[in-house]
Amino acid sequence: MHRKGIAVSDRHHHEHDHHSPTGLRHRLGHLLTPHSHDPAGKVDSALESSARGMRALWVSLAVLGATALAQAVVVVVSGSVALLGDTVHNTADALTAVPLGIAFVLGRRAATRRFTYGYGRAEDLAGIVIVLTIAASAVFAGWTAVDRLLDPRPVQHIPAVAVAALAGFAGNEWVARYRIRVGRSIGSAALVADGLHARTDGFTSLAVLLSAGGAALGWQLADPVVGLAITAAITLVLRDAAREVFRRVLDAVDPALVDRAERALRTVPGVQDVGELRMRWIGHRLRAEVALVVDSEVTVRQAHAIAVAAEHALLHAVPNLTAALVHADPAHTPGAADPHLPLAHHASA
Repeated sequence: MHRKGIAVSDRHHHEHDHHSPTGLRHRLGHLLTPHSHDPAGKVDSALESSARGMRALWVSLAVLGATALAQAVVVVVSGSVALLGDTVHNTADALTAVPLGIAFVLGRRAATRRFTYGYGRAEDLAGIVIVLTIAASAVFAGWTAVDRLLDPRPVQHIPAVAVAALAGFAGNEWVARYRIRVGRSIGSAALVADGLHARTDGFTSLAVLLSAGGAALGWQLADPVVGLAITAAITLVLRDAAREVFRRVLDAVDPALVDRAERALRTVPGVQDVGELRMRWIGHRLRAEVALVVDSEVTVRQAHAIAVAAEHALLHAVPNLTAALVHADPAHTPGAADPHLPLAHHASA
């Protein structure tokens, strides 16, 4: 990306001035919270995030797979359409581990001359697949419930249906907590959306208990009515998951992260002002681009040192940030020509 100005630093090499107060603060910070900023360290951190995501996927796949299998057996013997809808939703939730797993594997691949940012966007594509899967499960559950509403049939083995519903709730709530915790920790919107999906599945499993209770009291329509309620719940989680995933696809970030980054940059010695600041997620890795205003009389080496310190401050202040492109602009000097003037005719309207 071409930036205007006098100095640009897109990676730093720990050229800290260890004799300055700032250098002393950096050394103390490293002693208290040791970390690495070289490329290998960033790659290791990213790989560890992907590995944690993969563990969360396979563990939750095993738990939800076992839950859905047990529920499917009860569906066959009971004929409960509400439990069928819950089982289909649980199965779809378990299978979303497949596209996410593929995305995490692709995300580990190194950047190439064609994919210069790497393959992290595959995770966002997996998020879209998850949204489509939720939508498909909502359509199937709704269609099944309407069909049973038009053609009521008695539910058999009601106690087994109740036990299967409780098992569905327990399995989904455990998986939801696990996925959301790991997803937020590594910055994966797709994994968080998948966790929210599982949480709603848990509540729909509890709704099946109402179906079983109504059937036990002789209300034959309880099962399809609850099936429709489950469809409505799936639609609500579809809305939330779609909003989260499509915000990520459109490069949305939490404004609080931008505020935190600006506050960190303003504390860096030599930074007079913070200009344009952009942040974007690439999978579960965050990148930043920022233009800083520095004294127009500093040398190129001094401007670079300020840019290095600014990137260092960002890496400390912003969670999941793996890289920052820092550009130094000279402060305006009265009577001096605009240093960006040669690029003015390239500015977008």
